[in-house]
Amino acid sequence: MVIKKYIVKNMNEALTRIRYELGKDAIILSQRKVRESGVKGYFKPKLIEVTAALENNKLEKKNKYETVEKEENIDSFKASLNSIKNIIDKEDKKSKEPENNLKEEVKEIKDLLNKVIKNTNKEKEDNLVENYLNEIDVDKNLLEGLDLEDYDDIDKFKEDFKTLLSKEIKVSTKDLSGKIALIGPTGVGKTTTIAKLAGRLALIDKKKVGLITIDTYRIGAVEQLKTYAEIMNIPFKVVITLKEMEKAIKELEDCDVILIDTTGRSSKNTMQISELRAFIQKINADNISLVISGTTKNKDIDTILKGYGEINYENIIITKLDETTSYGCIYNIIKKSKKEIAYITTGQNVPEDIKTPSINEVCKLVLGEDTIC
Repeated sequence: MVIKKYIVKNMNEALTRIRYELGKDAIILSQRKVRESGVKGYFKPKLIEVTAALENNKLEKKNKYETVEKEENIDSFKASLNSIKNIIDKEDKKSKEPENNLKEEVKEIKDLLNKVIKNTNKEKEDNLVENYLNEIDVDKNLLEGLDLEDYDDIDKFKEDFKTLLSKEIKVSTKDLSGKIALIGPTGVGKTTTIAKLAGRLALIDKKKVGLITIDTYRIGAVEQLKTYAEIMNIPFKVVITLKEMEKAIKELEDCDVILIDTTGRSSKNTMQISELRAFIQKINADNISLVISGTTKNKDIDTILKGYGEINYENIIITKLDETTSYGCIYNIIKKSKKEIAYITTGQNVPEDIKTPSINEVCKLVLGEDTIC
């Protein structure tokens, strides 16, 4: 395995260098903030030390691919040179012809060279924009109003994309009250997220909070939430049937906020989604948030949003942003769902690692201008 360390200003620079040197199959092992060596380092912004690795067999494939690609480029350039050589040879044979023929031949050479240079530059510029979008994990098909072929300046594209983001990203400012249900697939961190919300509402906002869980499939989740409830001195109910749900809601009706943790359901299983919908309807929730992990693949986002589409959720909570190094998924999720961001989570600490981001913070994360370490 090949392991390399990179000292960079931001993750965007790190990803660019890693992909160039190790290829797209490289993995990031760690990242941490460091100071530049020497006295001057104390007066400068911290840098990021990123450690990446690539298996030897994948490195060999990368080198082989680069060799083939270089050979193809060389062959293409040779073909262009041969075309020019043929024109020059023709000129040698016609050296005794009238001067006008000479001018035509020279013009033909210039036109051909200009065409080669223009096409080469255009291909390079197009790749810069697309490579940038791939690095920040943004689905280029979602960029309405931005034609990638129109850009010959990557900085201009970033500027226009930031303007687009600031218009399309919406953040929920709704005050949490009443019955709040969290839904979403397994493994996205709903239980930890609901504990963070409970701590924030009870300890910071000084609201009276109650907790209900219907996630009885995972004993560990019930015990985890029960422990948090005891620490924060919050009433806690475990519900299995619809009748028990009605009773639990009644017993907690004096609470300012009732947070309901639901069982993780596969978005592909329509029967499980229908069961979950029955519970949600019985709750008559005042707010339903769909919880999605920031590590979700782009192709899986569509499946999740489609599966949970029959449950009328109001906003999105994006979790586990501390477990990824690119944040384009935020834009992909919000763009595809057409919903507001309610919260993002940035770690395992309860209740600290949850926040409602500003639109500017989201833009910086998506663009790769900021990172969560």
